[in-house]
Amino acid sequence: MSGTVLPSVYTPEQVATILQLSKSTIYELISRGELAAKKIGKVYRIPATSISFAITGLDNDLYMAEKEDLKILPKVQNELAKVRSEL
Repeated sequence: MSGTVLPSVYTPEQVATILQLSKSTIYELISRGELAAKKIGKVYRIPATSISFAITGLDNDLYMAEKEDLKILPKVQNELAKVRSEL
């Protein structure tokens, strides 16, 4: 995909194709709040991060933050062990 720029927002039809779901399922997910979308006039636009959310079950920001937290978890656990041993 060199040189390809992916859009930051999608139509419900595009998301249906990406997720291999029907358009009506996408609209149901939007109406239930399971897929974040912004209605602009009469049409919906779905941010790319919402697609990640639909797949992972986590907001992409939370997912990325969790990955960073897990990287430093051993260090935090070691520091906690040191402090507890001094008590």
